[in-house]
Amino acid sequence: MIHNSIYLDHASTTPVDERVVRKMTPYFELVYGNPSGLYKQSREAKKAVTQSRKITAGFLNSKPEEIIFTSGGTESDNLAILGVARASGRGHIITSKIEHSAVLNSCRQLEKEGFAVTYLDVDKDGVVNLEQLKKSLKKDTILVSIMYANNEIGTIEPIAKISRIIKDFRSKNKSATPYFHTDACQAALYLNMDVKSIGVDLLTFNGSKIYAPKGVGVLYIKEGVKIVPVLFGGGQERGLRPGTENVPYIVAIAEALNIIKKHNFKIELKMRDFLINELLKIEHSHLNGSKTNRLPNNINITFDGIEGEAAILYLDRMGIGLSTGSACMSQSLKPSHVITALGCDDEAAHSSLRLSLGRDNTISQMKRVVEAISETVGKLRQMSATYKSNPKSKIDHE
Repeated sequence: MIHNSIYLDHASTTPVDERVVRKMTPYFELVYGNPSGLYKQSREAKKAVTQSRKITAGFLNSKPEEIIFTSGGTESDNLAILGVARASGRGHIITSKIEHSAVLNSCRQLEKEGFAVTYLDVDKDGVVNLEQLKKSLKKDTILVSIMYANNEIGTIEPIAKISRIIKDFRSKNKSATPYFHTDACQAALYLNMDVKSIGVDLLTFNGSKIYAPKGVGVLYIKEGVKIVPVLFGGGQERGLRPGTENVPYIVAIAEALNIIKKHNFKIELKMRDFLINELLKIEHSHLNGSKTNRLPNNINITFDGIEGEAAILYLDRMGIGLSTGSACMSQSLKPSHVITALGCDDEAAHSSLRLSLGRDNTISQMKRVVEAISETVGKLRQMSATYKSNPKSKIDHE
């Protein structure tokens, strides 16, 4: 099997934890019945789904009936946004300019259907403009969707503050009932996911970011939220997500949540700070996102005068796997919409590298990574006519 000896793209996908594999395996080989059946094999499968729903609800401090299992974060985001909007029929939606494409493209689709959408600005660290949010809320606002933590730059959004702004608006405008949705795919491993304390009505996360398999996700829908399905078929998942339940993967995501409760991420935090401090010693490098208010495993740095894609290929040959940003946008030649939203130009966006750490990474690996990136940046700058003619960044990142 071919693989990178140092894997630094956990924000894209995590490996499946061996404990998760052990837990899910029997549901491929032994308990493989359709949970909708009445015979013993099916009842055992249904029992596994029910228990997994309880575990997931416990993790979020919600009710089991508020949990919907889906095929992943994209489907959960689509169901939350399209489902709420279409249940309302018309209205206004608020999101931010740095959301994942699953959110942004859902909103763009709704614009085609006649809904109005406001895209909030962010500051240089990627934090949503709360004053703009307050001014954007209207009586016909039906949904606010702001991600919990950004997948590219790791910035953590003030979700609890956003919730209070929305609740205050509701109290002053009795006829207005905007729901609050957050994409928490990057947050689930590290941040408070108690839906009551953070104050959300809908919340999305997925398996491939928490050491469970790709192809399974969760949507929390607070009791009383008006929502309609976007897929049609049988009556599974309260009629909101038709199709035979993926029992092994549902069991897997529940087991991954059990493991999260026991995980101490201090090592990731130490490695993150080490990488930020060491990589910023490379001249004409700039951190994207907040230095402190960011996920414990995320580093995103612009190195002036390089092409990020070229750097990835060089580093891949050195046994190091990382990315320039969201894996969902890796086939696009467009600059990262997240980096440009910070006020950076297209050149800076194309010169950025994202390193996202995981449980199996070590400090000794990070020392090797620093050396490899420093060497790679040096080589690419030697080949860059643009950097030689203007080595000073045009952008004020301070």
